[in-house]
Amino acid sequence: MELLKSRIISEGRIIGTDILKVDSFLNHQIDPLIMEEIGKAFAKEFSGEGITKVLTIESSGIAPALSTARFLGVPAIFARKTTSRNLDTDTYVSTVHSFTKGTDYVIRVSKRYLDNKDVVLLIDDFLAKGCALKGLIDVVAQSGAKLAGAGIVIEKGFQEGGDLIRSMGIRVHSLAIINEMSEKENQISFKDEDDFKK
Repeated sequence: MELLKSRIISEGRIIGTDILKVDSFLNHQIDPLIMEEIGKAFAKEFSGEGITKVLTIESSGIAPALSTARFLGVPAIFARKTTSRNLDTDTYVSTVHSFTKGTDYVIRVSKRYLDNKDVVLLIDDFLAKGCALKGLIDVVAQSGAKLAGAGIVIEKGFQEGGDLIRSMGIRVHSLAIINEMSEKENQISFKDEDDFKK
């Protein structure tokens, strides 16, 4: 997705060797126009799969998941990281490790909104180590729903998450796959998805 890549190059901030901040348009301040294009791209890629639900984890995945769900004409669900008194007690539960925060957290999805009649598309803003996706995959498996695949806005192709999820036989479609990035030179290079699969 050339629009996304150009925004990453013009607005992305590289920290160290593996952190890319795109919070000016994707996951803190959100540009609704690029989010609309992201939703259209995922909906086009996964049309014809019979998707009934789009699933993500709060909070950065919510915007692209909602946009995708809009263009697919289905509901979006987000797995909660925190408990609250108004969350159903009957939930699917999985544990996710966050390398960014260096901690584990529990995600929960109400059984009221996901069951074995559903066909689910996972959406997330980043794919790096694959831990968040593995947690969502576990939730889908618990529900008995069919997993159609995963849509990723930005994949760090130099980390193992993409290979890990694809090796599980899961279809992954990433709109931008970063090959490498350098804070010192402030440069980012991309792979296209066909090259990444080789």
